[in-house]
Amino acid sequence: GVHQIRTYPMTAFAALLISLPSAAGFGLAPAHAPPLRLRAPAVRACAPASEEVDVVVVGAGLGGLSCAGLLASQGLKVAVLESHYEIGGCAHEFNVNMDGKPVPSELLAKKPQPVFKFEAGPSLYSGLSADASPNPLKHIFQMVGEEPEWINYDTWGAHLPEVPEGYELSIGAENFMEILRRYGGPTAREDWDRLAEQLMPLTKGVTALPSTAVRGDAGVLLTLGARYPRAFLDVILNAQKITAPFDLEAYGVRDPFLKNYLDLIAFLLQGLPSNGTLTAVMAFMVDEFYKPDAVMDFPKGGSGAMAAALARGVTKHAGCSVRTSTPVEEVVVEEGRAAGVRLKGGRLLRAKRAVVSNADLHNTFRMVPEGAHAGFDEERDALLAPAAPVYSDDDGPADGAGLPLCKSFMHLHLGVRADAMPPDLPPQWTVVNSWDVPIDAPGNVIVVSVPSILDPSLAPEGHHVLHAYVPATEPYSEWEGLNRNSAEYRAKKAEAAEVLWRAVERQIPDVRERATVTMVGTPLTHERFLRRDAGTYGPFLRATDGQLPGPKFSACDGLLCCGDSTFPGIGMPAVAASGMLAAHSILSVRQHLQNLDTLKLPPK
Repeated sequence: GVHQIRTYPMTAFAALLISLPSAAGFGLAPAHAPPLRLRAPAVRACAPASEEVDVVVVGAGLGGLSCAGLLASQGLKVAVLESHYEIGGCAHEFNVNMDGKPVPSELLAKKPQPVFKFEAGPSLYSGLSADASPNPLKHIFQMVGEEPEWINYDTWGAHLPEVPEGYELSIGAENFMEILRRYGGPTAREDWDRLAEQLMPLTKGVTALPSTAVRGDAGVLLTLGARYPRAFLDVILNAQKITAPFDLEAYGVRDPFLKNYLDLIAFLLQGLPSNGTLTAVMAFMVDEFYKPDAVMDFPKGGSGAMAAALARGVTKHAGCSVRTSTPVEEVVVEEGRAAGVRLKGGRLLRAKRAVVSNADLHNTFRMVPEGAHAGFDEERDALLAPAAPVYSDDDGPADGAGLPLCKSFMHLHLGVRADAMPPDLPPQWTVVNSWDVPIDAPGNVIVVSVPSILDPSLAPEGHHVLHAYVPATEPYSEWEGLNRNSAEYRAKKAEAAEVLWRAVERQIPDVRERATVTMVGTPLTHERFLRRDAGTYGPFLRATDGQLPGPKFSACDGLLCCGDSTFPGIGMPAVAASGMLAAHSILSVRQHLQNLDTLKLPPK
């Protein structure tokens, strides 16, 4: 699990940079909202009957908030519209009281009470506490001038087929060598050294070339090429190697344990085994994760603190707002251009410059009525067409040309009495049940996080919060059509959650008796509360499959997109980068260069 996030910042960064030639157009947090039974009242006022801003951002996920903050910092009047009562999108934080009832954040601020702060999305982060970092999300914090406080730690655990009882080690180069010594074969260390020697040179240019510098027009020659000439040239010279799919055999990796371990890391990074992952991604893993001073980060206050910091980057500017419980029903298209949005209830909010959708592609297309724009209808038909199978259990058409989607999640959120916890419990651990089945087989890999070990304020006194999930391996097809109120659905939830309970029990054997709050999320939870089509994790795109769309829709002027359905893809750093791309497609080159002046990059 640690590997998933330690290398995630590099994943988004590398994917963005290596796609520079096609960044202008089409080419290329795991999460769910709590299973609420009652809709909370609106906690912020909706727009008045008549209003106009420069830019409307639909969705307060991290991509949308990143985009809005950059625009607001340059003087644009921005309105961010979020249908949920919490901000953060797939990475939002939600509060549950001791009775297991959800408590919206704004109501909690007015009437404090003990609550468990659960993270709907990822609980593992890195590349955010250091002042100088290549992480795009860190760059956003620097550019908008708002940031949470960071907690550092370096211990993680794993339960692998070779060591089902588990092990716990600090991260870093020396301890990884110890893992290879204990569980690898006779060639494991030699294979690793050979791999590192070949991959390390590929990272030099890319680590010095911030994704923040990318834009989708000719101005990229100034923001990227002229500003970072050495790094830019290095990336161009190594582009063929960097953009190639990672090939274990070609790099001489023979040891079975190391092969399986690298497949696991690649899967946790992008939902794909190593042969579907870009070489750049694996190169960053070598460069970053195994540095002697490697640490992981955690935001004090949880993922909600990150969303709150990004929201402050918007609302501190006059005329800018972030509005919750404000669903958008339609993107209004006039004379071939996105002119604003229509809210639930019919109110119109006009946008002078642009509308930016932070929704997934399916919901973005649903907000534009068919017939409103012929070219947009063609794009809809192409991207949302049935996709060819990408998993062994898919049943799609072999010649499908649409955008394929990752599977969904199962989540287990627990409020647990502190006396149930072993004193040496690691903040996170990963369970792999078998190497003999595909790494993405349902229930094979489970990630468990106990963030209140790092930040006790996330749980009531004498308790901890715990989050276990399967990372994008749960088939939506097995849940589709089930009635959420039926006995069949409840039974299936209980059955599907067993693999999560067992993963938690590896470290806390009596956790079922110690849990005071239990919440189970399914693909239908994702679909309903996060408005995720088929409850998906995001697009499924191999290294050989090209690029995701974004940030501009070529057919509809004034409509842009950001988030995990758009370039560069899945993960917090990636969606932050997508928000930057969207914002810089609206801002001038001069404004873009001003943003770059705020960055602190690692030494070359």
